[in-house]
Parts: sequence; C-alpha cells; structure tokens
Amino acid sequence: MDEDELVEYFRTQMRKDPDMASAVAAIRTLLEFLKRDKGETILGLRESLTGATDCLTGVDSSVAVSSGGELFLRFISLTSLEHQDLARCKKVMEERGELFLEKISLSRTKVAKLCHTFIKDGAKILTHSYSRVVLRVLEKAAAEKKRFSVYITESQPDAAGRQMAEALRKLNVPVTVVLDAAVGYVLEKVDLVIVGAEGVVESGGIINKIGTYQMALCSKAHNKPFYVVAESFKFVRLYPLNQQDVPDKFKYKADTLKTVQNLSEEHPIIDYTPPSLITLLFTDLGVLTPSAVSDELIKLYL
Repeated sequence: MDEDELVEYFRTQMRKDPDMASAVAAIRTLLEFLKRDKGETILGLRESLTGATDCLTGVDSSVAVSSGGELFLRFISLTSLEHQDLARCKKVMEERGELFLEKISLSRTKVAKLCHTFIKDGAKILTHSYSRVVLRVLEKAAAEKKRFSVYITESQPDAAGRQMAEALRKLNVPVTVVLDAAVGYVLEKVDLVIVGAEGVVESGGIINKIGTYQMALCSKAHNKPFYVVAESFKFVRLYPLNQQDVPDKFKYKADTLKTVQNLSEEHPIIDYTPPSLITLLFTDLGVLTPSAVSDELIKLYL
C-alpha cells in the first residue's frame, strides 16, 4: 500500500460515513495497511506502520488522528514481544487491531450514557461548534424524554455551529445559534456548558476548536459547570502550559502547513483550555476530574 493508496483509503472511509471520527477512519486505514503489508521483519512492520501514521497526520492534522494512531500502534505491537514467528505475530496484531477498533467504536455510546444524566429536565445548555460526541449525548437525553434547549456558537471561521444546530433541529430540540462574541452575554441564561475535545492532554486540559478557551473562562466567571465529553483515543501525550506550547502541526490545517511560509499571519483553528477551568470530563473510561486524567493516560500508554 503506497502513500497515495493510503490517503485515498482514508478519504474513502471519511466519505462513506460522515459520522465517523477522523481518528477512527485513520485506525481503519492503518489496520488495512497492516493486512496488506509485505514486510519481512517485526521491526520493518513497525517502521512501516509509524510511517503510515505520519502520512495520515500530514493529511489530517487533528490531535485525535495523531493520538489514535499512536495508541493503535502501542496496542497491537505488544504482541511482538510474545511471538517470535512473523506470520503468527502479524495474525495476532491484526486480531488485536480489530479488537481495538471494536472497542473504540463503542466509545461514544458509553460517554453518552454517563453524561446525559447530568442534563436535568428544563436545562439550558451552551455548546460550541460541531461535536459528534456532544450530539450523541444530547440525542441520548432527548431519547430519555428530557426537555432542554441549546444555545450554540456559530463557530467561525467555518460556521460549524450551524451544522450542529441543523442536526439538533432534526431531533426537535429547541436551538438558538449565537455569535462567538456573544458567549459572555448568553452565559447568564444557561445552566451548564458541554463541549467536545480534539485532544485531552496530560494535565487534564483539552485542545479543541478555537473559542473553547474563552467559553471556559466565561463559564468560570459565571460559576457555571463546564463539562467535556471525549473518547479515550483522544488522550494525547502533550503537556502544554499555555497557547504557545501547543505544536503548530495541531494549530493549523494540514494544507496550510504545506503551503504557508509565515504562520504568524494565519488564524489557529484550535486553542488550549487549562484543567483549572474544567469541571468534569466524561470519557469511555468513566467520569474523570482533570487531575485523574494523567493516571488514565499512563495506563493507556504503558
């Protein structure tokens, strides 16, 4: 499988199922790459998979593709210590890969099950941009016959909030789209804030669509709970202390990184929200306080 085939397979996965997270599409692609690989040594196989992961992060620069790919490699390559025979080892790697994929496919449902109980009847919720996990949580709450309304930020530059609003209207949930600059204005009306995350870092902070940080700051000022919903494959080994610490490869789109020389003139598409502003994180590993994230991250990457 050469680079072009790899990229095309990844894009096909994304086109086939628009509801699929880019990290899941990347893991499906890596699994297919593993099945087709003709490497003759374990080391060669590992290097090829690492190269394939780097290739995919060059197409989609989101944090989740990077962390999901790394976790997938760790999960399947544990077997190389158990089997000396390459064919047997590769077979076990494929089996573990399928198991990993199956496990992460259930993540959103687990998160929704945990988080919807925090949405009380009559709640007013503020959310940001378009998040499949947040949508699943609100879907679950609506299915439980809870009455609630949602304020959603427009989320420029791509107005992803409008896409989210459209999805919620199909569920017959009352939605109001607000300007990104109106977050402070609207917060006094809401009961809680729920956002997704592109990545959860070691400190328990999150990397998410630009505008999340200001929403968290306003929530803190208004003393409103700020909840994050994210799958565990988004746990990433980073420890940023401020916005400048987040690597450029996550801050800008892959195309921008390839074509633009001076990034200081470009708008970042993500920002970093520190753990001190987050109330709870709902993950498929359970409900976590930000300080508990590092323990879970160590378990995942060991």
